[in-house]
Amino acid sequence: IKVRAADLCITEGAIEELPGARLSVREPKMRAYLDHSTPPSVEAHFTYLGPTGNEARLGSGELRRQFGLKLRVQDACNLVYAMWRIEPESKLVVSVKSNPGQHSSAQCGNRGYRNIKPHQSGPVPALRSGDLHTLRAEMNGAEMRVFADTSLVWEGSVGPDALDFDGPVGIRSDNARLQIELWAGQPSSSRTK
Repeated sequence: IKVRAADLCITEGAIEELPGARLSVREPKMRAYLDHSTPPSVEAHFTYLGPTGNEARLGSGELRRQFGLKLRVQDACNLVYAMWRIEPESKLVVSVKSNPGQHSSAQCGNRGYRNIKPHQSGPVPALRSGDLHTLRAEMNGAEMRVFADTSLVWEGSVGPDALDFDGPVGIRSDNARLQIELWAGQPSSSRTK
């Protein structure tokens, strides 16, 4: 199903809806997830429009430009990420953020991240302003596959601790202006977060 701005719980930053249910991000930090449960599969067709006018550092102090997909979003402290890093280095990184018993950013901050090594991987294209790309991530149990455009760029197991929590899919960006068409699987229940 195509995701509209009204389908998202925006926890940081802002998302504007453009005609055709396209989503526009202009904030240095954006975090959002669907307001209903879905299978762990999400696809974004996005145009990278360059850096935001002002920039925000990550909790670690690092300045990074990136766009990514969230899977199994229980809350801000427990989820799986597939991040397309734009700068300072172009690459795809899969991370599990796990903080059992913690549920808000105030509780876990930037703790609990673990980058996962793939069984196999490939390069992602360098993103240039105005380029249109696709990022798709899907999980089957602990096994995860990530595609950039039509190429498989990451495949592996995120480990059993990623199955200790569950929830819908979402998106995240840092210091990147974007226009996005977001697609998610059919809702798996009427439960909302």
